[in-house]
Amino acid sequence: MMSLLDALATAPEAASLKQLAQETQLHPSTAHRILAAMTAARFVERQDAGSYRLGIRLLELGNIVKSRINLREVALPFMQTLHEKIGEAINLGARHDDEIVYLERTSSGRSLVRVVYLVGGRAPLHLTSLGKLFLAADGPQKVREYAKRTGLPGKTPHSLTTLLALEKELDKVRRHGIAYDDEEAELGLKCVAAPIHDDEGHVVAALSVSAPADRHDPDWARQVRETADEVSHALGYAGPRK
Repeated sequence: MMSLLDALATAPEAASLKQLAQETQLHPSTAHRILAAMTAARFVERQDAGSYRLGIRLLELGNIVKSRINLREVALPFMQTLHEKIGEAINLGARHDDEIVYLERTSSGRSLVRVVYLVGGRAPLHLTSLGKLFLAADGPQKVREYAKRTGLPGKTPHSLTTLLALEKELDKVRRHGIAYDDEEAELGLKCVAAPIHDDEGHVVAALSVSAPADRHDPDWARQVRETADEVSHALGYAGPRK
């Protein structure tokens, strides 16, 4: 049954019994018997021409699973693994209107820098590496609207407080799939973040590593991106659509 479901999932269109039997290396009579049982249970739909495709019951079950997924619970084990590797604070954030909300944080215990944003805390999108990922996903027009709404307030001399500076930064984010906070929210603190996608490819959250500027390691970009990708896959993301 599982091999038939996999074969139907990879078939671009409805598949014939002959095709499915060949793909799964099942005897045609065996494949037909299993397909009949799955059709009765609505896991598979039988077309008039004697071909088969995945059924609506799978969509119903998928929506149940999706509704029960807790982003924080899914991400936390991956965050803890990354934290153990690099020994610095790992942050999980999601967008709420024009701000980032911090959903979870693994504390490094090493940082002498004051922690500004704790779990439940908020920050303007343009001041954080997490928030820049959401702005980059928005596109230029929505970024201009965001700038007009908020006025792009700054917190340090490094904050991006003009639309031109923010647009240049977001172009880099789109090219590299990574965002940075170079002492823009707090002097002495640097962050690097990567996006988390849901099963439909939308950016639903982001992970970041934050640490004092003098401990910043360029390799963290690769590590946080790999970890964010692992969380995305756990949420059902299969990668960019071709």
